[in-house]
Amino acid sequence: MLYGIAAATTALLLAAVLAALLRPPALRLGLVDRRRRQRRVPLSGGVAVVVTTCLVAGAGDWSGIAPLGPDIGALVLAAAAVAVLGLIADLWRLRTRLLVLGTAVAAAFVVPYGDTGAWAGAVAVAWITFVALAFRALDHADGVAGTVGVVTAFGVAACAAFEVLDGLAVLLSVLAAALTGFLMHNWPPARVALGGCGSLFAGFLLASAAVTARAGYEEAVGAGVLFALTAVAGADAVLVVVARRLAGRPLLRGGPDHLAHRLRRLGITPQGATVLLGAAAFSAVLVGTLVHSGWAGPYAVWWVAGGALAAVLGLLRVPARKAPRARGGGEAVPEAPAHTRAREKETAHTRARKNPRTHPRRAPLFAPRRQSESAVRLPESSDSRHGQRMSPQVSASLRVRNG
Repeated sequence: MLYGIAAATTALLLAAVLAALLRPPALRLGLVDRRRRQRRVPLSGGVAVVVTTCLVAGAGDWSGIAPLGPDIGALVLAAAAVAVLGLIADLWRLRTRLLVLGTAVAAAFVVPYGDTGAWAGAVAVAWITFVALAFRALDHADGVAGTVGVVTAFGVAACAAFEVLDGLAVLLSVLAAALTGFLMHNWPPARVALGGCGSLFAGFLLASAAVTARAGYEEAVGAGVLFALTAVAGADAVLVVVARRLAGRPLLRGGPDHLAHRLRRLGITPQGATVLLGAAAFSAVLVGTLVHSGWAGPYAVWWVAGGALAAVLGLLRVPARKAPRARGGGEAVPEAPAHTRAREKETAHTRARKNPRTHPRRAPLFAPRRQSESAVRLPESSDSRHGQRMSPQVSASLRVRNG
């Protein structure tokens, strides 16, 4: 008990200090978030979370005060390998298929096949990969991934403690404390971000720990518990996929399609969106923990599924982008899909090339200058008729005619 408190306090302070110390080097190296256009946010927070979690957990295992065990040690090594893969993706634009393949290979080494079986183990590998990538996508706004990660870590740690997996519970407590220290710099407006390094590490570690704690139970109820523990990340991933499919946009191209983006479009502040998503994660994790411990029936998971479905369907009606207004002050014109706009632009360009009249003609090089009409001044005359001024030629002809 005392070691857990000391380890959590050390992890919190160490993560906060490392996130602040690594910020200037990350800015110099260009390790910044490319998705934020207004300001440069370094990705030193993810490195701080990974280093802190591995150091504190490794120190407890090395000293013998809180041994992790061989299985949990392998889990930490696999999560660290995924974090290195995410750091490479932060430094260079790594293809998404390589991230998926590397995360799946790492997940294949940590699934307890003896308790799950071959087919359920393969499904667990796919689910761990999905959750890890969903947590990476959840880092789309300040404070969201850290807040959801802290809540999920405490819930999975409670499930591990219920199964008397003390090493796993200590590891998740250290992760929760490290994410809390990171949140000191990531709360909106953020000064650092997790990036692929920290988000993949946290998502992989949480999903793998949940599979380990739930192994050996009934598969259907286990799937419901795993979904409830990571409901917010899963709902965000489903919302993005469905929204981009309906709009005809590529799935891997970034855009304001996530949960926090649409909540902001409803007028909610960044801090309010983070608190709202944290409260949703707490509710879902609480249901999953109660079902796992037997204090709630399996059908309680359906409430989480229904809430997630209602949130996805409701936020799908919120436009991800501002539609352009009509010129006449009328209603807003809905934006056409990306492929339709590209086809129309290409067709207009082809028509312009076939019809040379549509191209603007250039003025001749030695064309005479056209004098501005405002610069032409008529000579003044004192003769006028009925208060109107007349030109000198008209005045001279009248004088000749009248003698």
